[in-house]
Amino acid sequence: MMRSKSRGWRAFAAFALLALAAACTTVPRFEAAGDIHDFLVAIRDGDEARFDAHVDRPALKAQIKSRLIAAAANSDSNSSLKALGAALLGPLVDVGVDSFVRPETFRAVALKLGYAPDKPLPNQIQITASLRLLESGRVCVVTKKDGPCTLVFKDEDGTWRLIGYEGDLGRLGRMRIG
Repeated sequence: MMRSKSRGWRAFAAFALLALAAACTTVPRFEAAGDIHDFLVAIRDGDEARFDAHVDRPALKAQIKSRLIAAAANSDSNSSLKALGAALLGPLVDVGVDSFVRPETFRAVALKLGYAPDKPLPNQIQITASLRLLESGRVCVVTKKDGPCTLVFKDEDGTWRLIGYEGDLGRLGRMRIG
């Protein structure tokens, strides 16, 4: 009889440890979900000031620039054209990212996540389900279960800010420059 109580206690302890571990991985996602919800509402409403409060422009600009330069370097053209393209691309990205980073550009992602003007807004728990915890205290938004990351956020002084865009680079080709 004593052995049975001991087994029950061990099972309970194991369950409690698993629940605690799950909660630890969920807490950053849940905290991020509030700011990401605010970011997505800003996109839906076209609210640039609210949108800008959730974007780390220097980090996002550096991330997009490195992706574009890497794509140019991996193209099928000869190496001297690749080098020239990468050299010219840097300044264009610096100018273009500022016009690219605005609510309208991210509207398709917001719509995929349920932020259409004619639908009720997802709540913080629903947004948490669309987030994947990454290393270095970052989270990413996925538009479908087990799908690739689209938007990457990091907690910066208590506010989760967009630091990376992992979506289709072809979309960047349509950004307005100037």
